[in-house]
Amino acid sequence: MIKKKVSSGVLLFIAGLTAAFFMLSQAELRAEDRPSTEEKETITSETGLNKDNLSFAFIAAMGAVGLSCLASGYALARIGSAALGAMSEKPELGGRALIFLGLAEGIAIYGLIVAIMILTKI
Repeated sequence: MIKKKVSSGVLLFIAGLTAAFFMLSQAELRAEDRPSTEEKETITSETGLNKDNLSFAFIAAMGAVGLSCLASGYALARIGSAALGAMSEKPELGGRALIFLGLAEGIAIYGLIVAIMILTKI
C-alpha cells in the first residue's frame, strides 16, 4: 500500500475551521454576556446591526485574521526557503532576508488590524 502524506496546508485549514466553529459556538453559548433588551435596541438603532448581521461581522473578522495568517504563512515559507538558499551562498544577504520576512509577516498584522476595526465597529 502507498501511504499519502497529508500536506500541512490541509491540516492548517482543518485546524482553522475547527477553531472557528468553537469560537462561534462559544459566542452563542454565553448567555450572561448578552446585552439586555434595552441595550439591544440601542445597538440596533445606532449601528443598524441585528442578530444576523452581528454574526456576519464575527465571521468577517474571523475570515480577515484567518486568511491573512494563511497568506502570511505561505509567503513566509516561500521567502524563508529562498532566503536560506541565498544565505548559504552569500552570508551577507542575511539582513535583506530578514527585511523581506518582516514584510511578509506584516500581512498577518494587517489582517488583525482589519478584524479589530470590524469588531470595534460593532
